[in-house]
Amino acid sequence: MKLHFLGDIDALLPGIRALSQELGYSAAEDGLDVQVGLSANKDELAIGLLQGKAYIHYGQKHQFYRGLGLLLEHIRSDESFELQEKQQFDTIGPMFDLARNAVLTVDSFKFMLRKMALMGLNTVMLYMEDTYSIDSEPYFGYMRGRYTAAELKEIDDYADQFGIEAFPSIQTLAHLEEFLKWQPVWDYKDTKGALLVGEDRTDQLIEEMIKAVSAPFRSRKIHIGMDEAEELGRGKYLDYNGYRSRFDIMTEHLEKVLACTQQHGLKPMMWSDMFLKLASDNGEEYYNSETKIPEEMAQRIPKNVDMVYWDYVHTKPHEYENLIAKHRPLGCNLVFAGAVWIFNTFGVNYGLSLAASDTALQVCKQEAIREVYATMWGDDGNEGNPFAALLGLQLYAEHAYSQGAPDRERLAERVKWCTGIDADTFLQLKYLDETPGAEPDNHVQSNPSKFLLYQDVLLGLFDKQIEGLDMANHYEQLEQKIRSRRDNSAELDYLFEVPEKLSGVLKLKSEIGIELKRAYDTHDHKTLQRIATEVLPAIAEAVRELRNAHRSQWLRMFKPFGWEVLDIRYGGVMNRLDTAMVRLLDYTEGRIQRIEELEEERLLYSSSNRFNNKGAGWCSYYYRMASPNVFFHVLNPF
Repeated sequence: MKLHFLGDIDALLPGIRALSQELGYSAAEDGLDVQVGLSANKDELAIGLLQGKAYIHYGQKHQFYRGLGLLLEHIRSDESFELQEKQQFDTIGPMFDLARNAVLTVDSFKFMLRKMALMGLNTVMLYMEDTYSIDSEPYFGYMRGRYTAAELKEIDDYADQFGIEAFPSIQTLAHLEEFLKWQPVWDYKDTKGALLVGEDRTDQLIEEMIKAVSAPFRSRKIHIGMDEAEELGRGKYLDYNGYRSRFDIMTEHLEKVLACTQQHGLKPMMWSDMFLKLASDNGEEYYNSETKIPEEMAQRIPKNVDMVYWDYVHTKPHEYENLIAKHRPLGCNLVFAGAVWIFNTFGVNYGLSLAASDTALQVCKQEAIREVYATMWGDDGNEGNPFAALLGLQLYAEHAYSQGAPDRERLAERVKWCTGIDADTFLQLKYLDETPGAEPDNHVQSNPSKFLLYQDVLLGLFDKQIEGLDMANHYEQLEQKIRSRRDNSAELDYLFEVPEKLSGVLKLKSEIGIELKRAYDTHDHKTLQRIATEVLPAIAEAVRELRNAHRSQWLRMFKPFGWEVLDIRYGGVMNRLDTAMVRLLDYTEGRIQRIEELEEERLLYSSSNRFNNKGAGWCSYYYRMASPNVFFHVLNPF
């Protein structure tokens, strides 16, 4: 299609060109006339096609690209039309976790920015703990795929052409385990992951961090982190200074960091959880409904920092209203961060993500919170990926341009247009974990797709957890459903190769431990030999195919650093399958008299779910899925 843009479009041309190939249009004088102009109100977007001529009236630069996508979407189906939208949030966009192994390549980041532009999102937060470069600190991000200043500038430049504000999110207190693990930098370390605050050398480090990470960006925003710092002051700090209130330590440190951001002309924000935790009865609970910020605490908290209230789990309006009210006494501008749940799973927990996001964003509108983010964390190795979360990001975008809750049918149309993938195809990803035994929409967050892959077939740590559930049949059906919905002409079709092959593994592996134990207990040597010579080799081959697909996907999206973690995990699965074959054959052929691993009684992995009507099971850490034995032992965590 040819489009002839009329009006003052010089500032829009780079973005127009960047999207032309993706959307299948070219700018040409003999094309459809598209009158481009500014709206009277910065929040208003209007597009239409009347009497053979089109128009896009936008209030802010990023709205133009959403309007361009809407125009092309409707031109193909309507003779004439007019659409008007009003932006509900000043700032809305994703936060990409670039610190948990999966560091997006610059090209992948650009791809995501193009999708964001079509959706009409206008900001992106880059969460980097140590994955950016500091010239004076060679161990900072060493072998972790850290971005260079030039790469960050390239990302920022590309975002800016669409009117998208990119800015860094770092850590200036805790969550720095991957930097502090190196012996040459232990002078900075209080505990395993927290900085030794109150020291000149730490203050100097933080200034170098802030200078280095902010320099490549146009934006003056910076997220300084400071969440989940429960260990604050409990390591070397305690040895040096004796016991001091964590609140006192926190506020003193925060004031220093804020002075640094002010010196460099930056506008800071931080996670709010530590202040609510410190105000709770036990000093640990973020979501405690009884927590109140005491007046004396509120008076001492600096006001020149935005507080980011993060909440990924609630689905009832009153829960958000209550927690927002608890934040108000902090006296700071309040920002909200929700989530699209790609953490600790190979899939996406869309059941919880869509329900929680829908409710949260409605309450944010009601409570006049003007800045919201969709986080996509990569906890424990990042088996998932943010591309699979595009349906969730589309929901955020449609909320941004809808006064009420977006219509789900329209959401499906929009995500199909913006990504080329059907909403129902995205939704299949939730069934990797929304299995028999899970609550509806997986609100309690079971993640069997991960623990059933990594658990050892001889040890069967989760076998009791899934006893009586038809997991094998579930994954066999899911494999067929994913395969039947794939479209190899779609640019993002490759996203579904890993989920399809993982389902193929789990239809064979999910219940094999239960069958093994049953055959062993009944002295069924014939079944044990069949499992050793037929079933386990078939599982091993399916795992090899899954690993190859996952490697191809990873190297297409991310820098290579971090893939070695998943390579090692897959290698562990395959090697343990090999050992299981050997052990079974040694037993059935009389070389050993028993298999001690199968002699052990199977116990419930967790008593807090499954048989408590709270889901099929959850485990946060690979090393706990793979073995009950010691993976590592830290003699001195400080």
